[in-house]
Amino acid sequence: MSTAEANTRVVDNILSTEKLMGTERRWRRFGEPVPAGAPTGPDGAPDYGLFGPGSVAWDVLLHPAVIVLESIGQSLMQLTYKPIAAGIRDHDPLSRKARDGTLTYFDAFERFQRNSGMHAPMWLGDGATARKMADHLHRVHKRVAGDVIDIGAPDLGGYAAAEPREAMWAALTEMHPILRMYEAFAFRGFWLPRRLPKAKRDQYVREVGAYLRLVGAPEAEIPQDMAQLRALYRKYDHLFGHSDTIDTIPATGQNFPQLSAETMKRNFHKTQVRAILPLMIQFAMFKLPILGALPAKARHNAGLGPVKSAVAVAARYLAMPLFWLLQQGPFERRLMRLMWGPDGVALIDNARRLHKQAKQVR
Repeated sequence: MSTAEANTRVVDNILSTEKLMGTERRWRRFGEPVPAGAPTGPDGAPDYGLFGPGSVAWDVLLHPAVIVLESIGQSLMQLTYKPIAAGIRDHDPLSRKARDGTLTYFDAFERFQRNSGMHAPMWLGDGATARKMADHLHRVHKRVAGDVIDIGAPDLGGYAAAEPREAMWAALTEMHPILRMYEAFAFRGFWLPRRLPKAKRDQYVREVGAYLRLVGAPEAEIPQDMAQLRALYRKYDHLFGHSDTIDTIPATGQNFPQLSAETMKRNFHKTQVRAILPLMIQFAMFKLPILGALPAKARHNAGLGPVKSAVAVAARYLAMPLFWLLQQGPFERRLMRLMWGPDGVALIDNARRLHKQAKQVR
């Protein structure tokens, strides 16, 4: 498509506060999700879904630090896995809109915004709800496939988002950084964040196995503890890392981030500031400290050299007061509603109530 043709397209770039926040329709794909604990089991017993109250997974997922930082943490980690970066580059609606000249800052924010809320039914819904959302995402991802991961490294071959390898790493690069967000930034009152004991870290990895099975990961490769997870990273190390050519769209030769930035700038309207501000906060203010909380290998894979990596670690500690503040009541609730959507808020509130009751019984 020529630039002239792209410029003739109608671009909806007027952004109201109501449109920014969205309704439950932005996150729903099969009707209202059923919360974990509903009496939907075959015998009428409560169905707690994948993890359930009392699990280490819910300890981690339901903490305000994760509610606030999950989206940016998983985004940064997932982009270090080259097949995911390639799938976004070639097939994501952002890439399509960038190429046809209609991409706006709100489009970028809305895509980022849906990441958390569309996972909530799988993590916090009953079993049927989790399966419905997983099936929906599998159908979407069946269209995300290509022969070239990186034009600069043809030996890497192609990618297929719905196949077991990519499904496994899509889930692991969500759940592993979530653990790191928790350990780095989860305050308990005024108690500083701390690393979980080894036994609980291993239990978290085992519990995450239920999610990996749901999305179709190969059973033989599902890790049972942190040692097996580290071994899995070593096995697939060739598919992680920074590349100067990973962002080149094979079909057009265009640079995806550069094209996106130019298109969003061209389609700017002053009301788009409503979307630009949360994007800047999460990707400008939060990016460096969150990279500092990820493993050193992940920072290297994200393209940080030794100096920038050390700066990121320092930024992690300097950002602690800000991240403590964002975990407090009104700030967390605002970000929860913005990023997880109305259904996500309801699922979180329900799961927190069940989890609190289970811990009190213990």
